[in-house]
Amino acid sequence: MDSYIVVLTGFGAVVLLTAWLPMVLKELPLTLPIVCVALGAVLFAIPQVPGTIPHPGERLEIVERLTELVVIIALLGAGLKIDRPFHWFRWRATWRLLGIAMPLTIAALALLGRNLLGLGPATALLLAAALAPTDPVLASDVQVGPPGSGEEDEVRFALTSEAGLNDGLAFPFVLLAITLTGEADASALATWFTYAVAWKIAVGVGIGYLAGRTLGWLTFHLPNRARLSRTGVGFVALGITCLVYGLCEMAKGYGFVAVFVSALALRATQAGHPYQRRLHDFAEELERLLMMMLLVLFGGAITGADLLAALTWPAILFAFLAIFLVRPLAGWISLLGFARPADEKLLISFFGIRGIGSIYYLAYAMQNGAFEAPNLVWSTAGLIILVSILLHGVTVTPAMAHLDRRRRARAEAPPIRPREEARPSADQPSPDPGYGPGP
Repeated sequence: MDSYIVVLTGFGAVVLLTAWLPMVLKELPLTLPIVCVALGAVLFAIPQVPGTIPHPGERLEIVERLTELVVIIALLGAGLKIDRPFHWFRWRATWRLLGIAMPLTIAALALLGRNLLGLGPATALLLAAALAPTDPVLASDVQVGPPGSGEEDEVRFALTSEAGLNDGLAFPFVLLAITLTGEADASALATWFTYAVAWKIAVGVGIGYLAGRTLGWLTFHLPNRARLSRTGVGFVALGITCLVYGLCEMAKGYGFVAVFVSALALRATQAGHPYQRRLHDFAEELERLLMMMLLVLFGGAITGADLLAALTWPAILFAFLAIFLVRPLAGWISLLGFARPADEKLLISFFGIRGIGSIYYLAYAMQNGAFEAPNLVWSTAGLIILVSILLHGVTVTPAMAHLDRRRRARAEAPPIRPREEARPSADQPSPDPGYGPGP
């Protein structure tokens, strides 16, 4: 059997399933990622399938580039569909998740990596940093709806904006882990802070904002005949993504941050224009197709490349603590004092989905630093991603439906008014105005 024909046939099936499955699964406690992983696991477990799928640790550069592409496309789509204008106060849930929940998650996972898995400081920090961000690709089911759809409650907004920014903001910790594999003296740490924290974040935000505003002007504010929006084509979104990411990376900034910020800036130039929806829809379609192919390969790596073969009982315990304790607890702590109902804060804390971004960080770091026990790291991360896909995929539909029902019930409930004092009727005597019984 010709391998090319098999791959071509499989690709056609994946494309058709990408379009069809979301409609079929919409009301079921299943998601597209679950089906993709299952499909890949079954397909590559068949001995007659020609060729073998490599372990991701054996093809680091390919894994890095493929995951990088799908992440940046997801970031553009996430930025374009946020209706809420940027504001320090109105985005306060985002800052809490980024400034409190993510550092707490990294610290807790690094400690667990040291004590449970016996990893060195650099490897424990790498694993923690790779697993800390909420994935912008797999979190699409808990994100806000398309531009202008009105599907932007506090839970969906918080998870969308967090996923849009924390992938880039986890990068300094990944670079710190790489630094720790060498001579991590005071000079090296000072250089890391100056370059990996201050410079690269500032460049990412700056280039993203300038590029987004410039592209917004070209798209919506040029003379009518020259406006980019007149083309009506959605693949402009792909050009924007690659251009902004490339410019930022050439300037040594965080391209992930730049792409998301550029999408926000582009949306702000003319938020209500219908072409915004066209750009978003194309980005979402392309993201879904690439995600499905990568998750089929992920499922194939589990059965065909023994991705989970290095698991130990401590690694399994680490995975379950990461999913069921560390992220939910860190998220809940970060939202203390945040004026929202407890069920909303619980959902924000629970849906810290791990996925494609974690694979990217591991592939990137392992090409740039010497980390011990790479197979154990890959197996542990693979198990966490698998459990996250299954757990969050099964619970997302009923959880979001519950959230919508509760929100509608609160909106329809009559306002609570102060209780009025009982007034005596005309045929009843007035109460004694005194403070005690009469003489």
